[in-house]
Amino acid sequence: MSSILGIDVSKESLDVVLIKDGRQMHKVFSNNSVGHTQLEHWLAAQRAGQMHACLEATGQYGEAVAEFLFQRGFQVSVVNPARIKRYGESKLHRNKTDKADAALIAEFCQKESPLLWEPLPEPVKHLRALVRRLSDLQSAYQQERNRSLCGEQDGWVIDDLLAHLSYLQERIRAARQAMQQHIDLHPYLRSQQELLTSIPGIGKLTAARLLAEIGDISAFDNAPQLVAYAGLNPKGNRSGTSVHKKTRISKEGRAFLRYILYMPAIVARKHNPVIVQFCQRLSDRKLPEMAIVVAAMRKLLHIVFGVLKNQTPFDPVYGFQFSFSP
Repeated sequence: MSSILGIDVSKESLDVVLIKDGRQMHKVFSNNSVGHTQLEHWLAAQRAGQMHACLEATGQYGEAVAEFLFQRGFQVSVVNPARIKRYGESKLHRNKTDKADAALIAEFCQKESPLLWEPLPEPVKHLRALVRRLSDLQSAYQQERNRSLCGEQDGWVIDDLLAHLSYLQERIRAARQAMQQHIDLHPYLRSQQELLTSIPGIGKLTAARLLAEIGDISAFDNAPQLVAYAGLNPKGNRSGTSVHKKTRISKEGRAFLRYILYMPAIVARKHNPVIVQFCQRLSDRKLPEMAIVVAAMRKLLHIVFGVLKNQTPFDPVYGFQFSFSP
């Protein structure tokens, strides 16, 4: 039987629980390169052998240790924290400590055998970093712009705000330029961007963002999986004769991916023939405006999946043929 390693990740430390031969062993390591090496030595001392490591998707804090273990030949799974939480609730786990969380993750891995994870190719990883840096710069610019419009009277503060806004505009231009140059340097990314920009409503910037956030399209078997990854899948709430709440999107996915799709969906409602007709049908059924926009986002993501999966440019005839109902 292979060993199981559950890892509870925090900014500074890694709480790990190793399940081997029916026994649990707990240890804490620093979440840095030194701690990762110490973890490797500890696993060797415990004779972990063939091992399946599992951790929650906690952003950048867990990426380094996941890549470290993957490079050492171990199987690694990076799991949505909601799955771990609900598994714990189903087992009536009540303790909430780092050690207990690591043990829960290990138990989940042992019982559920989650899908294996692989790190992003380096070009996609760098593109994702650039995309997220651009998003941070744009958020900072909007915050400073709001401050400049709030009625500030002090001359020094006004001058400083204007200087900072000018600087942020320069860095935003530099980030966008770096993104496109990076894409142009890699034939695969360039060809994928060209495929995405064949879809009316998606420009080069949105295409770059989608490539960064989606990663490897082969990781998704079908369009509904990609839609669920973005948290755009419908979530009904009906039970018996008394519970009849409105169906909403789950939002249990990448919020940034939903943010990326919002404005392209607005544009596609006017310029993409498939989505224009699709939204018109929803409008005829008197659906609320926001529900139509969300459905357009979901439809657009279906089209994105089809274009990338089939490696063929957007074809409105094909889109009409396989149009779906919300």
